[in-house]
Amino acid sequence: MLARCLSASLQGLDARPVTVEVDMAPGLPGIQLVGLPDKAIQESRERVRSALRNSGFRGPLVRVVINLAPADLRKEGPAFDLPIALALLAASGQLDQPRLRNIWCAGELGLDGSLRPCRGVIALAELASDQGARALIVPPANAEEAALIPELTVLSAPDLRQVVEQLQQRGPLLRTMPRSTAFEAPEPEPPAQPGVEQSLAARALALAAAGGHHLLLVGPPGCGKTHLAHQLPRLLPPLSRSEALTITRIQSVAGLLRNPGTLPRTRPFRAPHHSCTAAALLGGGISPQPGELSLAHGGVLFLDEVSDSSFYLPHPLL
Repeated sequence: MLARCLSASLQGLDARPVTVEVDMAPGLPGIQLVGLPDKAIQESRERVRSALRNSGFRGPLVRVVINLAPADLRKEGPAFDLPIALALLAASGQLDQPRLRNIWCAGELGLDGSLRPCRGVIALAELASDQGARALIVPPANAEEAALIPELTVLSAPDLRQVVEQLQQRGPLLRTMPRSTAFEAPEPEPPAQPGVEQSLAARALALAAAGGHHLLLVGPPGCGKTHLAHQLPRLLPPLSRSEALTITRIQSVAGLLRNPGTLPRTRPFRAPHHSCTAAALLGGGISPQPGELSLAHGGVLFLDEVSDSSFYLPHPLL
């Protein structure tokens, strides 16, 4: 029997749709994963087996093939545990297949069936909303983050058993509502210390903020360069909702989201140490992660003691 469940894979800062297909056929018991899964996804076979058993469901006793389509897209991370488990239940007849139609889901499973948070949920929520998803199922720790997309119905449950009960409509529909659908402008920052606004350096900061220009502060130690740089974010225009969503998505992918239920109201200020490497500054890697440059998107990247930096500045930034 064939069953499908919808999910997504992070590719940098964006999410790409992935269809989890499960086929059960007579043969020696075993689970084969195909579709360019990484090590974390390959290990999901054991997590899902234990989660199904400890949640009171029957594990597969036949030959199972799990395909993550499209097959040419590399998939990473444990967020496919939940869609794999739901597709297995649908293929084995323990969950009605129509209940999964146009339902998107993501989440890591514990061995006891509990749902654990994953990164980049807001990117998945934006994609699911654009694709016309009927609902998105995520772990409770990610529910408020996903609910920042007001057009999307977000469902959550603490464990696999309750997710299935919701889908079978035998349990309460735990819909997560956003804290506020309106994006409020940030409150005005307190004024700087007396005398700062009258300085030539503060005038240069104001011009740089107004025009979006880069700025180089040069002076002897203790003259206030760092203090002036920390004042720059308050001179920038207020965040728009679109900018706030982009900043939230970057922080979510990087695993640095502190307040998942609210959009940021202030622009980011990143000040990496001068020993920061070019890779940490620019991001990337085998599994691309945002660097300091991306984390400062829409705000200020402050490179203190830039002359002592361990990377060659003109090449990465110019």
